[in-house]
Amino acid sequence: MRSVLAGLLFLLLSPILVAQQTLNNDAVVKLIKAGLSEDLIVSTINASPGKFDTSADGLIALKTAGASDKVISAIVMKASGIAPAATAAAAASGRPAGIDDVGVYYKDKTGAWAALMPEVVNFKTGGVLKSFASGGLVKGDINGHLQGAHAKLSLTSPVVLAVYVPEGTDITEYQLLRLHSSSDSREFRSVTGGVMHVSGGASRDALDFQPQKLAPRVFQVALPSSAGKGEYGLLPPGSYGSANMASGGKIYAVSVVE
Repeated sequence: MRSVLAGLLFLLLSPILVAQQTLNNDAVVKLIKAGLSEDLIVSTINASPGKFDTSADGLIALKTAGASDKVISAIVMKASGIAPAATAAAAASGRPAGIDDVGVYYKDKTGAWAALMPEVVNFKTGGVLKSFASGGLVKGDINGHLQGAHAKLSLTSPVVLAVYVPEGTDITEYQLLRLHSSSDSREFRSVTGGVMHVSGGASRDALDFQPQKLAPRVFQVALPSSAGKGEYGLLPPGSYGSANMASGGKIYAVSVVE
């Protein structure tokens, strides 16, 4: 009878003992080769103790073994000690992990969402910015002007952004713009006609985009594949001031290098 009870107790405790095993890179590779799904592997990483090698060589070895960017991202976040909190917050809000405040995000090298810091944009009217290096392509009316020929963040195609919009704001109020670059600055035409309430939008430098809803107030915005290399910016609503004077605002800019 004792041996039977001991056997039953072992069977009951086995799943708990397995769940508490410390995972490492080799263990994750075994899960991958066993054919477990990506979501199941990520859940196992998040739920189990882990001691991972997140050096460059370690991550390259994982990728070579067939680990997806999502699995590698879970390992990196677990090793940093922030995965449980990020996962819990994402699950509670319905938002993807890493998107926790109003703003714009991009996918980093691990496939995780990272905040994109805005740049200052100055708006001027009349003939102040009438002439530009593009040979008159952008002239007159209200123009946005950024310092520096290139954005601080460089990305490769395909470029995918996530936008967490403020309460009461629609993603269609944002403008995806092509920026014209000179040796030390970038510029775009924001409004034609000189009267903001008459001609809203960036008819010359705006790019069409089809937003995809990821969660409440969170939308994915992909740069059109036809856009090519160059400078681009996502302009939030309300970034520009009066149409009759110089004013400042913010824009989320990226440089697409290939």
